[in-house]
Amino acid sequence: MITLDVSKVFPGNTPQILATVTGTLTALSDGMHYGWSAPMIPVLQSPSSPVEIADSHIVWIENIYMFGGLVGLPITMFTLDKLGRKNTMLIAAVEYLIAWLLIAFASSIEIIFVARFLTGIAADTNFVATPIYIAEISQKKIRGRLGSLIYVMMLIGILLIYSIGPFVSIVASSTVGAALIILQLSTFSFMPDSPYYLLMKNKKEQARRALQILRSSKDVDDELDEIAKVVEEENKVRGRPKELLTVKSNRKAITIMTVLCFGQHYSSISVMLMNIHMILEDAAAIIPASTAAIVFAALMLLACTLSAFLIDKVGRKILLLSSSFLTGLSLLVLASYFAIKENNIDVTDYNWVPVAAVMVYAVTFKYGLGLIPIVMTAELFPTNIKALGCTLSDAMYVTAGASSVYLFHFLHRNFGMNVPFFLFGCSCLLVGVFVVFVIPETKGKTLDEIQKLLKGEPLSTGKSKEIKTNTVP
Repeated sequence: MITLDVSKVFPGNTPQILATVTGTLTALSDGMHYGWSAPMIPVLQSPSSPVEIADSHIVWIENIYMFGGLVGLPITMFTLDKLGRKNTMLIAAVEYLIAWLLIAFASSIEIIFVARFLTGIAADTNFVATPIYIAEISQKKIRGRLGSLIYVMMLIGILLIYSIGPFVSIVASSTVGAALIILQLSTFSFMPDSPYYLLMKNKKEQARRALQILRSSKDVDDELDEIAKVVEEENKVRGRPKELLTVKSNRKAITIMTVLCFGQHYSSISVMLMNIHMILEDAAAIIPASTAAIVFAALMLLACTLSAFLIDKVGRKILLLSSSFLTGLSLLVLASYFAIKENNIDVTDYNWVPVAAVMVYAVTFKYGLGLIPIVMTAELFPTNIKALGCTLSDAMYVTAGASSVYLFHFLHRNFGMNVPFFLFGCSCLLVGVFVVFVIPETKGKTLDEIQKLLKGEPLSTGKSKEIKTNTVP
């Protein structure tokens, strides 16, 4: 595959930024798919809909996206180390494109199901491969910010579908999504692959060339040698599934990622993104649900963007801790409002409360709980087992997402809207406690130092030698 030498045109860190931006264009499309059901289900339920759906189809439209992610796991595990990070990301892009075409020309609910299922496979592949790719191409000083960009892009996609979905046809919104994927395929195809992956495959000259492009410099021998040493050492100890349980640092990494993945979804994020219009309409909110949804997505985007700049300065732990507690409080306020309303108490004078609670949630969730886990996923596992660890983390993520959506609909249908939000609020508070006592701060640590932290070993008091491609900000 042809690789474009962007370093001749863009000096400094720009090639790394350009590779990250073009690589994360798929996240724009995924954001549109993730939030698709919120504005589009009312469209599908309208008399003019090209597809006839029943109420029983709604939970499947939402959850089949998650189930697709589970099926994508073995695909991701195979392609990451066999075909490479870059090619895996391109495969996901093609899957997204096919899904948009199926949705655009769907004539039955079964076609919608197939498209959503395929999107889930693509999302799983993309959100495992992309963070690894970014972590392996970027330098220490900008790795945190670049790693955050995938979530920023996803939020732009959510904002986009919320903004256009209620006002245009299904064909038109699908065309926008497909166009973004075509743009990604047309640009990212020419970006360099991960030097780590190329050295894993004994392609040293290709790795050298990729590193020269990414660093905008011909003098990369020292860094290339350091990467080669790291890869050689880790290749001697090939990662096996049992090592996730037998190695202490891996066990702790899995524990952390399990709690964070379930904590993300049991903070109601998938429920919110897929049902925000219905939730606000049920609350009889002060402003139209379609307008509130756009503001909601915009606030999430703003919070995530600000967090992307703060993450390298403030650190992961304090953002995650404050986010967990504040998100929990906002959900408990929302749950209390629904509890009062569902007891037939007049809440007309307080119909601003659910809107305010949801907007506070958008900010507090996204700057910490919504961002930090995906950044930490690429940091906590060593290279020799990173693909397996990240894939397993993603499996837990989609499992938590599917179960949270199903549980929400079950509790809402049988006990009212307040019960699921009380549950989600308490879940966030418990995650906050876990952060205090278990999660280490990885800011400013090399990957070796992070492994020592996870093993409970003391760090060297002297200033360690910096390996640019093997450190996290």
